[in-house]
Amino acid sequence: MGPAEWALMFVLSLLWGGSFIFNKIALQSIPPISVVAGRLAIGAVILHGVRLLRRQPFPLRPSVLGAFLVMGIVNNAVPFLLIACGQTRIAAGLASILNATTPVFAVVVAHLFTRDERLTGLRLLGVIVGFTGVVLIIGPTALHGLLEDLWGQLAVVGAALSYSFAGVYARRFSHLGIPPLVTATGQVSASALILVALFLILNPPWASPVPPRDALLAVVAMGLLSTAAAYMIYFRILASAGATNVLLVTFLLPVVAIALGALIFGEQIDVLHLVGMVVIAVGFALIDGRLFQRSSG
Repeated sequence: MGPAEWALMFVLSLLWGGSFIFNKIALQSIPPISVVAGRLAIGAVILHGVRLLRRQPFPLRPSVLGAFLVMGIVNNAVPFLLIACGQTRIAAGLASILNATTPVFAVVVAHLFTRDERLTGLRLLGVIVGFTGVVLIIGPTALHGLLEDLWGQLAVVGAALSYSFAGVYARRFSHLGIPPLVTATGQVSASALILVALFLILNPPWASPVPPRDALLAVVAMGLLSTAAAYMIYFRILASAGATNVLLVTFLLPVVAIALGALIFGEQIDVLHLVGMVVIAVGFALIDGRLFQRSSG
């Protein structure tokens, strides 16, 4: 990946990292299916608005609409619901660690279903090293909850697995010549239709109390930032850097959280945090491979 892709990945980590915080606020008073439906509906409206402003047509071919539906299910509907449900049962730190298994699954799935993202020993080592850095940053004590709530943990791991399949499946949109913005709009719209329908059936708003303002604002923030803006960046990186590389963003989420905590809230950065950041950087270098190719040459 070039400097532009790394910069976009950092921005994406900011947008997706915030979703864990927004989820925590919203889930205190809103059921998971309502949170996800609201997030996707807001994201779909915003993306369609941006698409219209840029005058990018929306493809209506059945094959493309079907691809949007599949992508919406595996990249939004399923993982968003699983993470939301998982976060009602396990701590955010443990959820972040389990979510960081996404690149581990991604290198295996990409190896099995693609020809140009084959699994190498260096890449696998890099993923393992990067995951170790995530554990160090969040704190090994977060792993103490591993034996406490199996279903909550499996939900987040299932989301990570779903993301890895979505990253590989999404490659077909660039092959079809569909712009990243249109791809983001199509898959978010498809998943929004599914989740809004389930929301109206299972948790109709007219039968539920009005949530507090902070919970509603958290859902709006997820729709605007963690969905609409994030997926415009996600599909742009995917088109140029590939499925495995774009999913490395999950390693950056705890790094961003620690850095923002220090800059904005004055939180202390421990030695273990710095060690974890260095370990993640080494993992990225191993996955990228170019540094080690130069040294061996």
